[in-house]
Amino acid sequence: MTQHLAAPSTGTSDEAAGHRTGWWQDAVIYQVYPRSFADGNGDGMGDLAGVRGRLPYLKELGVDAVWLSPFYASPQADAGYDVADYRAIDPMFGSLLDADALIRDAHDLGLRIIVDLVPNHSSDQHEWFKRALAEGPGSALRDRYHFRPGKGADGELPPNDWESIFGGPAWTRTVNPDGTPGEWYLHLFAPEQPDFNWEHPAVADEFRSILRFWLDMGVDGFRVDVAHGLVKAEGLPDLGTHDQLKLLGNDVMPFFDQDGVHEIYRSWRTILDEYPGDRIAVAEAWTPTVERTANYVRPDEMHQAFNFQYLATAWDAAALREVIDTSLDAMRPVGAPTTWVLSNHDVTRHATRFANPAGLGTQIRTPGDRELGLRRARAASLLMLALPGSAYVYQGEELGLPDITDLPDEARQDPSFFRADGQDGFRDGCRVPIPWTREGSSYGFGAGGSWLPQPTGWGELSVEAQAGAAGSTLELYRAAIAARRAHPGLGAGTDVRWLDAPAGLLSFARPGFVCTVNTTGAPVRIPVQGTVLLSSAPVETDGDTVELPADTTVWWTV
Repeated sequence: MTQHLAAPSTGTSDEAAGHRTGWWQDAVIYQVYPRSFADGNGDGMGDLAGVRGRLPYLKELGVDAVWLSPFYASPQADAGYDVADYRAIDPMFGSLLDADALIRDAHDLGLRIIVDLVPNHSSDQHEWFKRALAEGPGSALRDRYHFRPGKGADGELPPNDWESIFGGPAWTRTVNPDGTPGEWYLHLFAPEQPDFNWEHPAVADEFRSILRFWLDMGVDGFRVDVAHGLVKAEGLPDLGTHDQLKLLGNDVMPFFDQDGVHEIYRSWRTILDEYPGDRIAVAEAWTPTVERTANYVRPDEMHQAFNFQYLATAWDAAALREVIDTSLDAMRPVGAPTTWVLSNHDVTRHATRFANPAGLGTQIRTPGDRELGLRRARAASLLMLALPGSAYVYQGEELGLPDITDLPDEARQDPSFFRADGQDGFRDGCRVPIPWTREGSSYGFGAGGSWLPQPTGWGELSVEAQAGAAGSTLELYRAAIAARRAHPGLGAGTDVRWLDAPAGLLSFARPGFVCTVNTTGAPVRIPVQGTVLLSSAPVETDGDTVELPADTTVWWTV
C-alpha cells in the first residue's frame, strides 16, 4: 500500500490576516453511513468496496466531499463508535487496502474524503482497556481512562451522579482479577465505551499519531465525534440533579464543553497545517449556544462545526430566521463558515420530522403525513443550500427518504434502545439501507439482503426510479447543487439581506440572487422577485405576481 497525499486545494489560506478561504468554506459534504450505503460483497452489510463502487453517483450528485462514519476495527456495540483499533479497518467493512483504494478513487473523481475520529472514548476491547482490567488496581494503564473507587461502605455506589447519554449511570463497576468487586470506570455512552482521560499525556500522544496515520493515508479531514466531551471538570464533581439528559444543550456540563478541550484542538491544528491540500477538522460539538460552538472554530482550532441548533429548528419562518441570524452572527467574528444540516445518522430524517407537529424533538416515532413531510423537506433543502457557508447532506435525503418508524423491536440494534431512560433509542429508523434499484435483492443495496429490513415499496424511492425523472427529489438536489456551484452569489459568504415578506414567509437576497420560502400551509401571492432559477414545487408567474404554493422554496436570479 502506497501512502499518498490529498488532492490539491482549490482555495487559499490567509489566516494571519484573520480571513480564511478554502474548499470547506462553501463545500457540500455528503455523509455516508457505510453499513447502510452499499454492500460490495453481498453479506447484507455495507462496506468500503460498496462505497467505492458508488463514488461516481456522488460525483454526479455534485457534492464536494464525502464524510464516512466509522469503519475501524470494533465489536460494534455502538455501530463502530466503540473503536478497538484506530489504525485498522473492521473486517465487516474491508481492509486498509480497500480504504486506500477508496481514497484514491475519490481523489481521481475530484472528491475529498473526511473520516470519523472518536477521541472521547474507546471500545472496552481496546488493548489499553483490556490490559487495565487484567492488571487490576494500580495498573498504569488505568490512568488513561477514568477509574475511581466507589462510594459507600464497600464502594458499592458510583463515584458520582453522572448519567449515561444512553441511559442509566455513567459508571460501571469492574471485577478484580481475583473475582472481588473492584473500581468503577466512566462511560458517558454505553458501558462498552470507556472514556479516555485526556489529562494523561499518553492519550494526547496517541491521537496525534492517529491523525498522522490517516493524513498520510491521504484523507482530507476528520469529523470529530463528541468533540465537546474530551475534558471533564476537575474532580469529576456531582451534577446534583437527575434527568440530566434534559439539561443537555442548555448549560455547560461538568463532562461537556469544558474550556480545556480547546488546547487539544489547537495542537491538532498544527498537525493539519503541516499537510498540503487544506486538510480540515469538523467538530461535532453539542453546546448551549452557537456562540460557544464558535469557540471550536477559532482561527487556530477547527475549520467547521455542526450547527445542531439549525437542525433542531421547526419548520417556522420566524424560528428559522432567528437561528440563521444567530448562526451567521456567531461565526462571522471567528472567520469560520456557518454550516447547515437537516439530517444525520442520529436523528429522525427531516422528511419525517417535518411530517409531524412541531415540538416533538429530533427523534420521532410516528410517520406523520408523508406527503406534507416530503413537500416541506424539499423546500427546507433548497433553503439550506441557498444559505452562505457549507451544507451537509445525509445519505438518502436526496431521495426524499422517510424514517422507518415501524421497525420490529427484534430488528433494532441501537444500544440506547435497550437501556432505560436514555435517548429514545430509535436511531435505526434513519439507518435503514438506501435503495438503488426498483427491484432486486435489497433494492440494489447488495446481493445478500440488508442488515435492517427495508419497507415494501422502497424501490419507488430508489436512485433508479428517480434518476432522470422530472420533478424527482434526486433531480432537485442535482439541480440545486449544480446551480449553487455555478451562481456567483451562492456558496461561501457571511450574511444575507432580509427582504420584506408576509407572515410565515422568508425572503432574503444574496448577490444576484433571491430566495423566498413559504412555511405556511396555504398558497401566498407575492411580487415576482426575478427569473425563476429553481423551485421545490411548480410555480407559475402571473404578470408581476406569483402564487407561492404552501411549503415551497423558490430560487430567483435578479
